Amino acid sequence: MNSEEIIVALAIKYQGDWYAIEKALRDTSDRDLEEHLQIAINSDYQYITILSPDYPAVLRNEYMPPFVLFYHGDISLLKDIGKNVAVVGSRECTDYGIEMTQAIVRDICSSYNIVSGMARGIDAVAHETAIKNGGKTIAVLGGGIDYIYPQSNRHLYERMKGHHLIISEYPGDIIPKPDWFPRRNRIIAMISCGTIVTEAYAHSGTLTTVMFTLQAQRLLMCVPYLATAKSECNRLIAEGAYLVENGNQVLEVLKNDNHI
Repeated sequence: MNSEEIIVALAIKYQGDWYAIEKALRDTSDRDLEEHLQIAINSDYQYITILSPDYPAVLRNEYMPPFVLFYHGDISLLKDIGKNVAVVGSRECTDYGIEMTQAIVRDICSSYNIVSGMARGIDAVAHETAIKNGGKTIAVLGGGIDYIYPQSNRHLYERMKGHHLIISEYPGDIIPKPDWFPRRNRIIAMISCGTIVTEAYAHSGTLTTVMFTLQAQRLLMCVPYLATAKSECNRLIAEGAYLVENGNQVLEVLKNDNHI
């Protein structure tokens, strides 16, 4: 069993748990892995590992780099992270949030791949708008690569499997746990040159993506809201995020300040 096979077997054994995999890699006695590798072989999993030549080099130096990325679709979309932009926001989105997401994605998806988390709300709008307008899009899942959540996005999942990209550090149809979504958000930030927040409020999970975006020293852009909306976007803009009101402004920011 070579090094990559060991990593994949450990990912299956520990169901993608980063901490457990990292501990097992340091513990050379944990090598009862043949049955777990056989699961990968029998299931015909597609994956890249941290040792794979096509694993994005920039990820290796980031916080908790995924040991394995299971995937469906076109893995070449990860080849140039400088061409990926995350678009994220609230699950309970407003008409304004939807409108701004559609307008921005429509204007940038011919130049950049759109990354999001396939959640309901803004995430789904971002993916769907990219597809509708002939762009490419990447979904990072919070559960197993074969587990569709929410089920209302089944049609989106099936459309993306072939010509776009779906990735997860969790194998099979493992049901997501609550703390896996913040971990999912770190990958969204890590595989993107910048993050656009089109709608977010206090205690939103979107703010974990913001945290990881800043931690990874990626660009942060936010759509402004009315002062009465109590939007976290306005707070983030006040703290230094780029204010963007349309796709052209996003493209200008990316052109002038994209260091990946």
